[in-house]
Amino acid sequence: MQVLVVGGTGTLGRQIARRALDAGHQVRCVVRSPRKAAFLQEWGCELTRGDLLEPESLDYALEGQEAVIDAATARATDPGSAYEIDWTGKQNLFAACQKAGVKRLVFHSLLDAETYPEVPLMHIKACTEQWLQASDFDFTILRGVAFMQGLISQFAIPVLESQTVWVSGAPTPIAYMNTQDVARFAVAALDHPATSRQVFPVVGPRAWTTSEITQLCERSTGKEARVFRVPPVLIQAMRGVTSFFEASLNVAERLSFDAVTGGGKSLDAPMEASYAAFGLDPAETTGLEAYLKEYYDTILKRLREMEADLDKDAKKKLPF
Repeated sequence: MQVLVVGGTGTLGRQIARRALDAGHQVRCVVRSPRKAAFLQEWGCELTRGDLLEPESLDYALEGQEAVIDAATARATDPGSAYEIDWTGKQNLFAACQKAGVKRLVFHSLLDAETYPEVPLMHIKACTEQWLQASDFDFTILRGVAFMQGLISQFAIPVLESQTVWVSGAPTPIAYMNTQDVARFAVAALDHPATSRQVFPVVGPRAWTTSEITQLCERSTGKEARVFRVPPVLIQAMRGVTSFFEASLNVAERLSFDAVTGGGKSLDAPMEASYAAFGLDPAETTGLEAYLKEYYDTILKRLREMEADLDKDAKKKLPF
């Protein structure tokens, strides 16, 4: 198929683009900065410049396309509110799709979004789901939770470098998923018409608490983690301060997400129906233990190689 990937430079979007290419699709990525997306072009994607907040730029991007996989979301570094990209931007995209006659749409949402109306991003996702369900799009909604990739900077690196691991809220089991596995579902939806106008959970094999993740990192590194739990009242105070300033509004909205990830309610869901509907094998899904082990094995091997190279350089400088 001719597939447009929105958000192709992101953590998830790039995996979707790669997976779609491997599946034999013709992939076009709409990006804000083609220069920063050169790697997508090297893979075989067609690039077109576009911005969800510039509706006219989406018209060309959608020309000749048969399906859209939307993986775009506001980043922590983006100015302003998430409502701009995740609501206004998506409404622009949907309007452009209707104008171009593109009906097939894969949309990435969040699990239990409707139960957190006080959290901006969750509220936006829930409203977008409702909008799609009332539309005539042939949508597939994938409800995810959190990506394993995010654990590298939050846990894996700090433990390895003996830095402080910052956590907040009550222990909340979260079924983290590798973005490569999420991409498998997104691309498989294109080949399974039965997933049209359906909503599916897409989460990892099991849910993990921050304490369990820290213990995995400790076992892999042989180091004891330094964990500091941020009091919820401090998170609330920081959110209150940042919400006063427009430039930090996105920061305030992201701080509010602590109600989800630190709320104590398990973020998990049964996946049997999802695997069956998409024709995927659950045995091929990455587990968190295997993911962290592969990361640490790779990093520790590189560190040993660097140390060996330094030893060689040092020996060359010896007078004997």
